[in-house]
Amino acid sequence: MGRIICCGLGPGDPDLMSVRADRVVRAAKHVAYFRKRGRPGQARRIVEGMLAADVTEYPMEYPVTTEIAFDGPDYVQQLSGFYDEWAERLARLSRAVDVVVLCEGDPYFYGSFMHLHTRLQGRVEIEVIAGIPGMVGCWNGVGQPIALGDDVTTVLMGTLPEGELERRMRDSDALVIMKTGRNLAKVRRALAAAGRLDDAWLVERGTMPGERVARLVEIDATECPYFAIVLVHGKGRLPDAAE
Repeated sequence: MGRIICCGLGPGDPDLMSVRADRVVRAAKHVAYFRKRGRPGQARRIVEGMLAADVTEYPMEYPVTTEIAFDGPDYVQQLSGFYDEWAERLARLSRAVDVVVLCEGDPYFYGSFMHLHTRLQGRVEIEVIAGIPGMVGCWNGVGQPIALGDDVTTVLMGTLPEGELERRMRDSDALVIMKTGRNLAKVRRALAAAGRLDDAWLVERGTMPGERVARLVEIDATECPYFAIVLVHGKGRLPDAAE
């Protein structure tokens, strides 16, 4: 019996992979990874030059990404069928060999592998290797502590309704807003309404080639790349402050 090993690759820079992840990737004979149709895939890009010459690759191409509404029945049906199919294929393959599934960031933190993980429970042996989440690479790119002392940090999805974004932005100290992309204008409006826009940063392609770090208020664009995160740093007690 083989295993399915989901390997967290970290935020994008191969140098930020764990020693364990590096070792597993280089020794892999069967590697699967998600990608958009017609694209090489971000996870595959991270491990370029690391795979063995005789490795067998299994690109898992999403049937749909942003072409239709993510909360529509057709989108849900297509993605559900896609994950069902690949869970079955990986389960069959892992009966004989180890299969390494590449995952950006940390697999347990909004990772696409989790849709397979739930479908594979009780069917195969699964090992998950932790990775540095993408947001960690982004706030290191800004060069400021994301949270201090008693700060409460909230992670939000840009796909949330604007009113919900604004409410949660008011109620938290440090903010991480993921899934910005086409939602950037909405995120900007919510931050402005919550009085947080002046403190917000946009980090595009954090730790990757073409990384850009800028104050959100100084950017005119209404959209940004898929790999982009908006950050608002907390201002809690300094480590050397009196208790």
